[in-house]
Amino acid sequence: MTWRARGPRLVRHAVSAEECDALSLPVGDDGVVAGVDARGAAAVIGFHHPRPFDVLLIGGLWTAQVLALRLAATGARIAVETGRPQVWAALLHAVGGEGGTRGAMSVHDVGRVPVLGASMGSPVVVVRDCGMKPPRGRVTSAPWQSVLTLLPYLSPAARRLSRGAALTGVQRVSPQEARQLGTVLALSEPEVRALPSLGDGVTLWCAPKDRQFAKIEATDAETGLLGVARRLD
Repeated sequence: MTWRARGPRLVRHAVSAEECDALSLPVGDDGVVAGVDARGAAAVIGFHHPRPFDVLLIGGLWTAQVLALRLAATGARIAVETGRPQVWAALLHAVGGEGGTRGAMSVHDVGRVPVLGASMGSPVVVVRDCGMKPPRGRVTSAPWQSVLTLLPYLSPAARRLSRGAALTGVQRVSPQEARQLGTVLALSEPEVRALPSLGDGVTLWCAPKDRQFAKIEATDAETGLLGVARRLD
């Protein structure tokens, strides 16, 4: 295999087939930036899949709203199921979501999310902001339709939701909650010790075979709309 690059002096650059294995290209993942890791590299979460995909976030409204805003920017339709529509009003207006379920964002009462018609060309993310004990959703995850459930604190529903989640995010919790989550999520001892002291906007994302801390670095536009990072609402 020969690679040729044209330079100022039209020098021929050749790489043998045996040398190709040493080459690497910085190709990023397809998804939404959920923050940066300890090295400053982007932590990317892919929400859009041809199979059902559930995410549990034990954390603050601010983080859920930043993710919703960034997901809307990727072209996804966001459907928010909530008992407190007033806290989503500014975000709804900012993304131009007044156009119903086909708009960039729509807000619905608990248990009133309609069929959304997700497809590969029009993926959907349902954000469930339904308190400590969210009822079983009328609309569930499906191909190209993921569900992000927000729990403000650890609750009896967390164990059930985490079992069904492909990804669980945990923000600052009490030492007692950290120990419980350590058992539920099979966390290491250093991870359990870190949870009670996490900064605002920092999340430990847990997949079955991966763990990653990520800190959201909000843009000026996100801060102007949602304020500074905070764990408590």
